[in-house]
Amino acid sequence: MSAFDTATTTSSAGQQWNAQDYAIDAGFVPTLGGAVARLLDARAGERILDLGCGDGVLTTELALSGAHMQGVDASPEMVIAARARGVDAQVMDGHALAFDGAFDAVFSNAALHWMPDPDRVLEGVRRALRHGGRFVAEFGGHGNVATIVAAVQAARVAH
Repeated sequence: MSAFDTATTTSSAGQQWNAQDYAIDAGFVPTLGGAVARLLDARAGERILDLGCGDGVLTTELALSGAHMQGVDASPEMVIAARARGVDAQVMDGHALAFDGAFDAVFSNAALHWMPDPDRVLEGVRRALRHGGRFVAEFGGHGNVATIVAAVQAARVAH
């Protein structure tokens, strides 16, 4: 088993995530995301949305600044894992963010490339931000998820 499976799921990216396997197979992702988190420069009292919070590792680190963190992720299992860390997280598709002027900042690490309609995601981010808010994100390059999915499918066929 791997951190993600291309099995049928309600996730817009067509992935079903496994939080335990993610921590094992992709534990490096939050570590690498630390540099992006520093760019965010979270401050005490701010309200920050972690878009694609996953298992909440970076969300909890950002909360140490004193910021009020809210996590959203399309994977129910990842949201359960984030909540187990104490993150205020909910299942929500990044294409359909249900916030209006609620956040000083939106943060996203290693998630946006799983969301195939960036215009819808960015519209939701814009709507979620208060006037003058900031958006700090990191995501893979063009086509990287398609390459990963194709490689996983090829490996499955080979085995």
